Amino acid sequence: MKFNHKLYLYSFLAHFGWLKKSYTAKIMLVAFLGTHVPLLTLLLSFVISNSYSWEMAARVMIIALLATLAGTAATLYALNHLLKPVILTSAALQNYLNTKTLPELPTEFADEAGTLMADTSQTLHKLDGLIHYITNYDDVTGLPNRDLFRDRVNQILSKPENNQRLVAVFLLSIDDFTGMSHGLEHKITNLLLRAVAQRLSTCITQTDILAHLSGDEFALVRIEIVSFESVIKLSQVLLSNLSKPFSIEGDLIHITASIGITLNDLNDSNSVDQLLQQAHIALYQAKQQGRSQYQFYSPEINAQLQERLTLEKELHGALERNEMLVYYQPLIDLHSRQVTAMEALVRWQHPTLGLVSPAKFIPIAEANGAIVPIGEWVLRTACAQNRAWQLAGFTPIRISVNLSSRQFEQPYLVEIVNQILEETGLQASELELEVTESFLMGDIERSVKTLKQLRELGIWLALDDFGTGYSSLNYLKRFPVNMLKIDRSFVQDVTSNPDSAAVTDAIIALAKSLRLNITAEGIETQEQLDYLQIRGCDEGQGFYFSRPVPADIIAPMLQKSSQQMETISA
Repeated sequence: MKFNHKLYLYSFLAHFGWLKKSYTAKIMLVAFLGTHVPLLTLLLSFVISNSYSWEMAARVMIIALLATLAGTAATLYALNHLLKPVILTSAALQNYLNTKTLPELPTEFADEAGTLMADTSQTLHKLDGLIHYITNYDDVTGLPNRDLFRDRVNQILSKPENNQRLVAVFLLSIDDFTGMSHGLEHKITNLLLRAVAQRLSTCITQTDILAHLSGDEFALVRIEIVSFESVIKLSQVLLSNLSKPFSIEGDLIHITASIGITLNDLNDSNSVDQLLQQAHIALYQAKQQGRSQYQFYSPEINAQLQERLTLEKELHGALERNEMLVYYQPLIDLHSRQVTAMEALVRWQHPTLGLVSPAKFIPIAEANGAIVPIGEWVLRTACAQNRAWQLAGFTPIRISVNLSSRQFEQPYLVEIVNQILEETGLQASELELEVTESFLMGDIERSVKTLKQLRELGIWLALDDFGTGYSSLNYLKRFPVNMLKIDRSFVQDVTSNPDSAAVTDAIIALAKSLRLNITAEGIETQEQLDYLQIRGCDEGQGFYFSRPVPADIIAPMLQKSSQQMETISA
């Protein structure tokens, strides 16, 4: 509805500078003019009329002027007070905009001005509630957001009676939420988060504080800590409840979550942000351990994380700075004791940190994707080195290179491997690629297809760390591999642990029945070697034979092996 045509007088008066900012001045001017028009008319009448004497006319005009002035003063006074509802309403609105203070306008009047005050007061209260909700609550889950969570926990920690109270902060995150959300519609993702919030709400007490911080992260604070065990129990309850399927619009969605936990230090006034940061560190450690795990914060974990962050920063560009090296560890035929292959193992020679353990930097490279260019460089370097050994006259052997899960997922892996073989001049039959069960199981059909394409090139394929993963015979029959590698965890106590011995015997028997070669990793003693040799294991590698060493140290070993082979042949 348009009201502009009804505001012509208001608009006209607003053009005058001295009336522009005062509604009261506009009303007073109109009232003044209205009350003085009769007086001006009377004066004009007396001036142009000859019916009265000047004395009479003067007396009448003075009386009329005084009466008009008195009436005008009374009228303006009354109008000024009758305008108070509008003035107060305007002041209340302005004060709310400036200070967010809610007005206390009267609501008992029924006329237009009273309705204006009552409606304004009610609207501002509703608006303030809406602003408070939008500012402090998450619109997806309806839970308190980070700001409100921080305020509430600060209030708890700042109370004197809570100085010696133990407070537990839980930070919960859905495992692989990013990857999962890519396959779900935005609406379904929001419904899932809402369902997670509702399920978490059923696990808490009235004194707990639950909040949705961002994305898939939820925070929970419990201030009634009965015992350390009760914190563990709550973590287990939370993880167990979330592991149950969610029914979202007729579909069942399965998720797992990880939890980072920190307890406030009674001897240190930790802020909420510090506690959340500690919980984040613990959460990161929990996710490193796998799915559906919980982890408590400790300074040791923080130190490990700081070390990881440093390594991650330094790892960027390490390949370009020629800091990466390839070491080689021989694989020995357990019957002839001749070198049959070399496994290429990447090493990082940092200029200040020295030789960084692969156990530290390879998981980082896997996580940030740096393993793809590093792995390709290792493959090319190892193939070139094996070809160089051949050209030096050494007996041809296989070069074994590990493929990471990230490399295996590359769509052009087969083409890259074939290109490297062509560039280095190495025969495909002299290259062995090691893959692990775990990442092959991610997409069985794609894994089988890729392995078959590699086999068609003539490349050897070894299933690494066998026995530690799924070890499904049904899938093993489908994987076109040449060799099984017994994990070092079984070999290290094969002579002292009946269970390890039983697993090792079973793997060797399985390999023979499938006509696969078998290699044992981690051989360190003569007893282990004798045991594996008696059981019919084909190859072995480990510190008993040689540690991983640079190529120039391997050369004499290859020369000796080649001479022994020539002697046997002669």
